[in-house]
Amino acid sequence: MSTLTRPPQVAPAPPARRTSPRRAGRRGAHKGVLFALPFLVGFLFTYVLPIGYAFGQALHRKKTSGIGFGPTRIVFTGLDNFRAVLTDGAFWAGVLRTLLFGTAQIAVMLGVALLLALLLDGVAARAVRFFRAGLLVPYVIPGVVSTLIWLFLYSPTASPIMDLADRTGAHFTFFGGLNTYLSLGNLLTWQGIGFNMILISASLQALPRELYEAARLDGAREWRIAWSVKVPNITGILVLTGMFSLISRLQLFAEPLFLRYVAPESISTDFTPMLEIFDRAFKTGDYQYAAAESLVLAVITGILAFVFYRATNRRMS
Repeated sequence: MSTLTRPPQVAPAPPARRTSPRRAGRRGAHKGVLFALPFLVGFLFTYVLPIGYAFGQALHRKKTSGIGFGPTRIVFTGLDNFRAVLTDGAFWAGVLRTLLFGTAQIAVMLGVALLLALLLDGVAARAVRFFRAGLLVPYVIPGVVSTLIWLFLYSPTASPIMDLADRTGAHFTFFGGLNTYLSLGNLLTWQGIGFNMILISASLQALPRELYEAARLDGAREWRIAWSVKVPNITGILVLTGMFSLISRLQLFAEPLFLRYVAPESISTDFTPMLEIFDRAFKTGDYQYAAAESLVLAVITGILAFVFYRATNRRMS
């Protein structure tokens, strides 16, 4: 007689713990903070603390006790440095000079970059890669190195261009009056064409090719397609490159600083606001006033970039 065996009793598994949505959200937030922590630390030490230190310096001023022979003390003066900057004619002349020069130079640079991008858009893919790499070389070269290259070409004693001109009987100079701005503008345009051309070319490559085919079916020629189809659809990148270039021109420093060693009579100490700040801090030793100038220039740059972006976007819409 066989006996029936019962299967072993298995204890039921404990119910899984349910995580509340609030707790899950907290965990996700903590993970996000940990991922962003390296950036936040870098942003704190490279932007927030230097700006705070500069603002603290701008609230003080050096003062010599007695009749000028006593020790120098740093005293708190509040917003006096900022008031002095706002009424400093040399500083504002440098800002205005840089803006006028930058407006003309940026227009030429972006115009040439746009023309090159449009020409490359109609070339075979292999040729486009070759020309892109070639035009990007000036941007890859460090700014100081490229400035030294052009400094050699502009030199009145060592320039091969000047040597060739003397042999042909032509006498001219790269500096003095309008020639100074043309020489500096040529250098900056040579540096910036490749990078801006790459950005514009990438925007052109992203446009749907059906637009071009439809325009060709309507009888439009290539120049008409470029002007009426391509350019209106890449105004966003043109605005972006223009805004970045404007910010860069207000921070113009290394190029005129090196060119000043060749033509000190053509490039003054207040030729650009950055040159004025540099000379104020490291030649006269007035770090507090230079800090105030730096902060004022940063505010001016931000306001102009915002106004430029809003004005161009309003025209686009």
